[in-house]
Amino acid sequence: MADQLHKRFSNAQIKSLIESYIRKEIELSYILSITGIGRSRFFEILKIYKQNSNTFSIDYSRESINRKIPSEVEDDILAELYIDKCMIEDKSNPIKYYNYSYVKDLLKDKYGHKLSLPTIIDRAKRFGFYDKKKKPKAHDKEVLTNYIGELLQHDSSHHRWSPYADNKWYLITTLDDYSRKILYGDFLESETSWAHIESAEYTTLKYGIAYSFYVDSHSIFRFVQGRDSFWRKHIKVTDEADPQFKQVLDELSIKLIYALSPQAKGKVERPYRWLQDRIVRTCSREGIKEISDARQVLASELKRYNSYQVHSTTGEIPDVRFYRAFDEKRSLFREFVIPSPFISTKDIFALRDDRVVNAYRKISINNLELNVSGVPLRERVYLRITPDKNSGLSEIRFWYNKKLVGIAKVRNEDLNIHNF
Repeated sequence: MADQLHKRFSNAQIKSLIESYIRKEIELSYILSITGIGRSRFFEILKIYKQNSNTFSIDYSRESINRKIPSEVEDDILAELYIDKCMIEDKSNPIKYYNYSYVKDLLKDKYGHKLSLPTIIDRAKRFGFYDKKKKPKAHDKEVLTNYIGELLQHDSSHHRWSPYADNKWYLITTLDDYSRKILYGDFLESETSWAHIESAEYTTLKYGIAYSFYVDSHSIFRFVQGRDSFWRKHIKVTDEADPQFKQVLDELSIKLIYALSPQAKGKVERPYRWLQDRIVRTCSREGIKEISDARQVLASELKRYNSYQVHSTTGEIPDVRFYRAFDEKRSLFREFVIPSPFISTKDIFALRDDRVVNAYRKISINNLELNVSGVPLRERVYLRITPDKNSGLSEIRFWYNKKLVGIAKVRNEDLNIHNF
């Protein structure tokens, strides 16, 4: 009703009421009752009247009160929009459009400005920081599972996450389909089977054994024999030579589901776009050069996504939906127990290989000879290898006839471990 004041009263009528109030001829309660406005609104109008009574008008007071923001706040908005513009114009960045929601959150976190999204979009349009987005292809936004742990979407993305970084980094992530909670996320300088095994280990030990993983057809996840390959006569074809990652999941009885087309892979990628977009923008603004600093940005954005952001598909915060499902027993996560005959997590979350013991009771791996005891000559021994990046050493555990028969420590470089 207060917004319609100019339609119900003329400027002269309002000026007369204000002047009578100033001369103490009428009470404030009388003015409020006949105008239908509140106390704060009246005193805002009174302040404008006292600033210049000759040019006073109700329309002017409405514009000044409701539409104007401080010039320093507007400068901060434009400064952040300009940074977005520079990122969009830099073709080496995976940023194609403005993200006004990100700018809104940044203005609140960095400057303490609480602004509405329409206010930011208005300034963007007014000052040329606006590009109309292409209409995205339609896709079904739906949750396809009924339980947490029923389907974990596992993916990696290779981008230049900061314009100040010399190299591109890999982001490996694992997301629960039902809750949309991101269970694992980490930056890596190179993508290896071992990196993906480590992510599966983290997820399994923290949450339990999932029912299934959803991945693309990358060679890390699936062996595919080329039709015209020189090795076509080899007996191993698609899915007969299991990659390291698949062997780990098989031992845990986790089903592996493959996205066999770019369209199907989009199902894996879409939930991460929100996260990836914000990481790139933050790394750029903070001048991130090192992967260790980028990991801190990632941790902050993961917390925001999991604990505070309402997901557009579920309409819930991922953490809330995830832990409520736990409380309601809507979970297909199984308790992790080391399967017999193994005795350590290093026997499960490990790289696998096998060798035949020679006449000198040794095996050879990458031209490195290792002694093996307790295994008959010419028998096959099974290796479980766990690399440690911090120490630079790998632990090799020798298994024969369902028994641990020895342990050796070997330098990663001697094993050529980066090939895994």
